[in-house]
Amino acid sequence: MKKFTSVNDVTDSNALAASALQLKKDPYAFQQLGKNKTIGLVFLNPSLRTRMSTQKAALNLGMNVMVLNMDKEGWALELEDGAIMNGNSVEHIKEAAAVIGQYVDIIGVRSFPGLKDREEDYNEEIFNKFVKYCGVPIVSLESATRHPLQSLADLVTIEELKTKARPKVVLTWAPHIKPLPQAVPNSFAEWMCKANVDFTIAHPAGYELNSDFTQGATITHNQDEALADADFIYVKNWSAYEPYGKVLPGNEDWMLTNEKLKITSDAKVMHCLPVRRNLELSDEILDGPNSVVIHEAGNRVWAAQAVLKAMLEEL
Repeated sequence: MKKFTSVNDVTDSNALAASALQLKKDPYAFQQLGKNKTIGLVFLNPSLRTRMSTQKAALNLGMNVMVLNMDKEGWALELEDGAIMNGNSVEHIKEAAAVIGQYVDIIGVRSFPGLKDREEDYNEEIFNKFVKYCGVPIVSLESATRHPLQSLADLVTIEELKTKARPKVVLTWAPHIKPLPQAVPNSFAEWMCKANVDFTIAHPAGYELNSDFTQGATITHNQDEALADADFIYVKNWSAYEPYGKVLPGNEDWMLTNEKLKITSDAKVMHCLPVRRNLELSDEILDGPNSVVIHEAGNRVWAAQAVLKAMLEEL
């Protein structure tokens, strides 16, 4: 595996999830793979789970880890080809990505969208230029449109906890006080549409995701209809795709509660975290027996380790 940016880079997602679960049983079985190898993790945005889980995964494989908070510790990057750099930017991404590639064997990059210009965000300019110029295998630590390490961990969690061969999985929109990216729901939908699940997306009118990510999903504006007999519920807010990056008025009643769980099949509740309590998800859900958000976050290590193992095997 030369790059991990979406489910489309994976030959067999079920096999990759199985690899993650095997690594969970024996985390240090492949330490020789990463001996004398280095991963560089470049963050242009904040991170808790992605940062720590990927570091832990790399260490489990015997790798050295270098972390750069580019937004705080690096030079301001110029992205435009042919730019006359007489403004605030100090270093062109051509040199920055290429130089980092000289120091590491694998690079991970995290870069959020601006939520101002849809074309710019969905073109993934920052991430794609790292791919073009770094010269080494690259892992997405979340980009403007996808979060594949999170989605793989979500698939691992569902495979690990399911009680039937083809569970019903529901992605439901939740309220928030500010616009959030579509990366997590895009990515989760893309992975679930390729998984052996009965997949439904529920959201208020106006929050339709880009259809490129939802091919094969059942989509409804009726949350109760979606939740009926659900085995897993993935709760996530996202801003509108059209009008891009906007929060539409109303819809506060979409927060998941124990009352709403009564029509499910005692569904397990998932969320990528961080979560705003009693806005996106109620305390009673998060602190109750149906929540698997901490278990899910723990699986971030094994998802990242499975990806890095696949990359190291091809170095």
